[in-house]
Amino acid sequence: MTFVSTRGGMAPAPFTQVLIDGLAPDGGLTVPDHVPTVDAARLEGWRGLDYPALAAEVIGLYATDIPAADLARLTAAAYAPERFPAPVVPLNRVDDRRVVVGLSEGPTMAFKDLAMQFLGQAMPYALARSGRRLNILGATSGDTGSAAEHAFRGRPGISVFMLSPQGRMSDVQRAQMYSLDDANIHNLAVDGVFDDCQNIVKAINGDAAFKAAHAIGAVNSINFGRISAQIVYYFWAWLRVTDDIPAAGRADALISFAVPSGNFGNIYAGHLARRMGLAIHRLILATNENNVLDEFFRTGVYQPRTREQTLVTSSPSMDISKASNLERFIWDVLGPERFRAAWAELERAGRLDLSAEQPRFTAEYGFVSGESTHADRLAAIRAVHERSGLLIDPHTADAVTVADRLIADGLPGQVLVLATARPEKFGDTVKEALGDDAEGLTPRLRELLARPQHVIDVPNSVDAVRAYIEAHAPATTVAE
Repeated sequence: MTFVSTRGGMAPAPFTQVLIDGLAPDGGLTVPDHVPTVDAARLEGWRGLDYPALAAEVIGLYATDIPAADLARLTAAAYAPERFPAPVVPLNRVDDRRVVVGLSEGPTMAFKDLAMQFLGQAMPYALARSGRRLNILGATSGDTGSAAEHAFRGRPGISVFMLSPQGRMSDVQRAQMYSLDDANIHNLAVDGVFDDCQNIVKAINGDAAFKAAHAIGAVNSINFGRISAQIVYYFWAWLRVTDDIPAAGRADALISFAVPSGNFGNIYAGHLARRMGLAIHRLILATNENNVLDEFFRTGVYQPRTREQTLVTSSPSMDISKASNLERFIWDVLGPERFRAAWAELERAGRLDLSAEQPRFTAEYGFVSGESTHADRLAAIRAVHERSGLLIDPHTADAVTVADRLIADGLPGQVLVLATARPEKFGDTVKEALGDDAEGLTPRLRELLARPQHVIDVPNSVDAVRAYIEAHAPATTVAE
């Protein structure tokens, strides 16, 4: 297995190289040169594995340059009991049609931990093999940053420079990041929205000379290492929910996944799982009021919005109007040659019309989509709590809203809703929904919120961030 760039300007590279490099040198995103397939016999052979062992099997289909024994050791460390309580990803049934898949049981209470803890093991491993060190540059709308910093704090050979939008995260999200005082963690709050942070990261990654001189890497979902780890829980959840179905009927069970989506990384992993052969009926993409992705999947027209047009909502990790990982999906739809012409048109006009391809989004790839509002989120939090006693966060509520709407419109089978954060991280919204039934802050969160915070405010400027990295980035090799 090797990886190429969506934009065609990168020589094929192995998994460990794209893990360290993050963005392709031509500014594109790395994609596998082929999608591995998993037949029914292999899938059934995985049914009895625990989560770390399943992760080694799934990731191993992409990380073919890591020996199997080493990969098993890395996944065992990433998903160890001190980081994730067994079974790592629990399934909680709401009713006979809906199951909540708990992706947020890790150290920062968000689904990003499942991929980031793997990277926290795999990247030092890859760096040690090459004698290099890495300066990670990332952008976060809330959860990626804290997950990355907690995965890499104190790790040898790695420093983290994380950009976040000033005033656009929850109190808990800020505290999880800014309370860290490790020497290798740098928090930069940008005067802008998440898309501005993401644009700065892509601009710096696109400067090949600067990237090489300062050993810049990425852990946003543009890093395929994260995508590979996210594929795992689609297989895990599908296997668990079909445990009680007779083997002959499992492939026809009509299992759909509902995914809150902002940057398109989480649901792109589901797209790959489906292409690998997992019997996913529908991939339900849920947005909040920043509904660029919903518009694209309904109409085929992709038109990113400006920072002024990006709304502040109660599901802030999805306050995104330019989804980086969509580039990978469009590359799949169009193929390499047509993609490059289409992407050039998008960069020239700020708009891409794929309406002629739109019927394929559902017919061939299984995508359907919908939008949720603040009132919808409150109603979904209340409804799930009343049905099952479960508490969900507002992002998960977006997915519940869209799934419920589709079920009411006739979607068959079961829907697995990916719970992307713990409700405690968004206590104000949960309390607004449930009133006196909402749980208050835990002692752990009270202590977290009381800690001193360490953050540097910077302007919305590539040059300002570049200058900070130049002043604070360690030497580029461990030996130096």
